Amino acid sequence: MKLYNTLSKAIEEIKVPEGKELGLYACGPTVYDYTHLGHLRKYTLDDVLVRALRKDGYKVKHVQNITDVGHLSDDGDEGEDKLEKGAKKYGESVWDIAKRFENYFWHSMDLIGVEKPDISCRATDHIEQQLEMVKTLEKKGFAYVIDGDGVYFDTSKLDDYGKLARLKLDDLKEGARVETKGKKNPTDFALWKFERKGENRAMVWDSPWHERSFPGWHIECSAMGMHYLGDQFEIHTGGIDHIPVHHTNEIAQAEASSGKKPFVKVWVHHNFLQIEGEKMSKSLGNVFNIDDVVEKGFDPEALRLLFLTGHYRSEMNFTWNNLAGSQKAWNRLLKMVMNLRDKVKSDEVFSEKGQSKLAANYSQNFYSAINNDLNTAQAIATMWDMMKDSKLPGREKLFLLFDFDSVLGLGLEEASLSKNATFKGMSKVKAPQEVLDLLEQRDQARKDQKWEKSDSIRDQIAELGYKVTDGSNGQEVEKL
Repeated sequence: MKLYNTLSKAIEEIKVPEGKELGLYACGPTVYDYTHLGHLRKYTLDDVLVRALRKDGYKVKHVQNITDVGHLSDDGDEGEDKLEKGAKKYGESVWDIAKRFENYFWHSMDLIGVEKPDISCRATDHIEQQLEMVKTLEKKGFAYVIDGDGVYFDTSKLDDYGKLARLKLDDLKEGARVETKGKKNPTDFALWKFERKGENRAMVWDSPWHERSFPGWHIECSAMGMHYLGDQFEIHTGGIDHIPVHHTNEIAQAEASSGKKPFVKVWVHHNFLQIEGEKMSKSLGNVFNIDDVVEKGFDPEALRLLFLTGHYRSEMNFTWNNLAGSQKAWNRLLKMVMNLRDKVKSDEVFSEKGQSKLAANYSQNFYSAINNDLNTAQAIATMWDMMKDSKLPGREKLFLLFDFDSVLGLGLEEASLSKNATFKGMSKVKAPQEVLDLLEQRDQARKDQKWEKSDSIRDQIAELGYKVTDGSNGQEVEKL
């Protein structure tokens, strides 16, 4: 696998010492509102990256955080905490907001086929690790206290601060970032914040500096990344908006506290998703989520397929028209699979014996694209070329397609089985009344956005011997 490294501005081969795990840390969601399409694109392509690395034989340890405290509305350490802001918006406690939107995040990931990370870690569950890092930085002389405000990192003490974003500190003027009274340098950032008079925050912890305080946003990723993956690991992913501040500060505090460089070997950054040619904005009313997609009659798989047709480092423009085109492509692909399934015996599909040179070439082209900086667009093009090739036997097409899909994550094998009855015009499974009643309860839970209850009911239905899938036509049930 070769990936573009934001730190070196070059495509580099991913190297891991023999017998060692590949550590991969992904910046996770701030759970104060609904997971939107921009998030979905980022985590879908993270998912493809993890699948591809494992397919290449790397032993991956995938860690992803849940930011449920400390992320202020302004990256320059000013403004309201996003969780507090969300609590006011929805009239719920910050703890309930965090739980509600974390559940919605996982609901979104399940629908679009993103596998769960090996470790999902909440900032509020790792206060001790964050405090210890701040205390270490203070002992080493990298931190100072601003009375009534917080503990700040002194960026002038680190010779290579800003190397990720190529920042030149001498060129930065006062006010380049939001000014905080008492800061020694304009780029200094908060490690730990103090509750101010009248704030009455719901999430506060005792610290050596203030009895009512809370972590800064940046500290959680360094502390939890190092806690689970060590002082140095291979890959860190995030959005390009994280480069100049969040990830720059992660590097500074991690390398200053451990004394080791580099903190991360390869930094992978995803580009933005535009909506109908414009930036996502609540004022424009163009912030959509996975439920909006399903309610408009589209399959989540069609959305995933659409994301795969663009490169993760390129900006993508989402439109409902291009999603409609992707839906047609998904339907066409599914029909091709079903038709092949009717002609090929299942025990033949998974036999690699006698694989032709033509099939081997398609396989080489597909994985060459994936391993060349995760070129999913080229990989998808190869997949279509393979499926349309009349010279390739159906058995080999299915074998290759299911093999490719272990990386693409479209769930083609399962989808072609679960939707086969509907596609061929056969009657749907008749479930007992007990299952039908549970389906009705689950439908209501989903409408009320009670995702935990929805998942619990789905498990009850499974115990009765039936599987539920959520598609464009609502809930579909089949006998296990």
